[in-house]
Amino acid sequence: MATSSAGDSKSAVSNSRANLLGLGEQRLVEFFEALGEKKFRARQVMKWIHVRGVTDFNEMTDLSKPLRERLNQIAEVHLPEVVSRSDSKDGTIKWLIKTRGGSCVEAVYIPENGRGTLCVSSQIGCSLDCSFCATGKQGFNRDLDAAEIVGQVWIAVQALAPGRAHNDRAVTNVVLMGMGEPLLNFDNVVEAVNLMMHDCAYGYSKRRVTLSTAGVVPALNKLGDVTDVSLAVSLHAPNDALRNQLVPLNKKYPISALLDSARSYLEKLPDQRRKITIEYTLIDQVNDRQEHALELVELLSTTPCKINLIPFNPFPGSNYRRVSNNAMYRFRDILHEAGYTATVRTTRGDDIAAACGQLAGEVNDRTRRNERYRAESFDNLQVVNITPS
Repeated sequence: MATSSAGDSKSAVSNSRANLLGLGEQRLVEFFEALGEKKFRARQVMKWIHVRGVTDFNEMTDLSKPLRERLNQIAEVHLPEVVSRSDSKDGTIKWLIKTRGGSCVEAVYIPENGRGTLCVSSQIGCSLDCSFCATGKQGFNRDLDAAEIVGQVWIAVQALAPGRAHNDRAVTNVVLMGMGEPLLNFDNVVEAVNLMMHDCAYGYSKRRVTLSTAGVVPALNKLGDVTDVSLAVSLHAPNDALRNQLVPLNKKYPISALLDSARSYLEKLPDQRRKITIEYTLIDQVNDRQEHALELVELLSTTPCKINLIPFNPFPGSNYRRVSNNAMYRFRDILHEAGYTATVRTTRGDDIAAACGQLAGEVNDRTRRNERYRAESFDNLQVVNITPS
């Protein structure tokens, strides 16, 4: 049962109290051992927060009363604030979520037959400025911390829980395909996805949590050392010349380096049957022609993958157009004939600006004051190794 809602949360995280919402098992173990408590307390608290949805320490009844009193003094379970909820006619739900500092991000729930996918954000805005994406046009503010990422899952799970049996979960899959580039927020994202997959938290399998990247190669090279989430590569073009126009990051890390890194990630996973998801947004008269499909067939010939074709979703200020149905299905059929599994993503939630590429949120743009986040400035990217939970 949920004992607190995101809307009831305080407007800012206390500087003097630790927020336990985004701490994985190892960090919680360290927290409780510093208090002189046994490490099993970590799993107890994780279950209360993430399985039962309880954020009030006083209701965590298998903790001793002195410990509960101590936690009330030094810790909290602080949730980001839900500003608004928009419901689409097709069942899609979008939450506008306020973070510390006042900027807002968006999370989207997409129900389908037998599954429900939650798309979460990892940054406030995005610095990559992909030409077909509304998020990048908002500029960049900062990384979300692990609690702000996991908090989006907590909000959706609790909002959709009423009327459902304990084993009938509405959110069956989580994808980091919302605002931001996950691998530019490496440590917080890894902490968050490992928490999503932890048996004492949300318990999602590694096949049901997917991280999507435009190709921050140094971070991708380290990802397999700290997690085994499913990987999606935001490709969108079959050659460097075209991808340079669509995804400026490609000028720094071209397609060959990106695919090499993605294949290396697969090689680190215990299950060698795993595949990468290639995301390809089809834009009318830009990357949707027969020659592009044939070039993609050749490009991916040595990469174990499945392909997700995404019709471009228009947004204000963009000059691109949605691909025609004829071009989209011709493109798909060429991939099928070459032996690839290729699916067309159905556009959902476009009436509430929740479709792929439309997420914009409310970003206090700090991009010009944060030059290190620009796509041209990744030479000194540092990635801190995290011990998996």
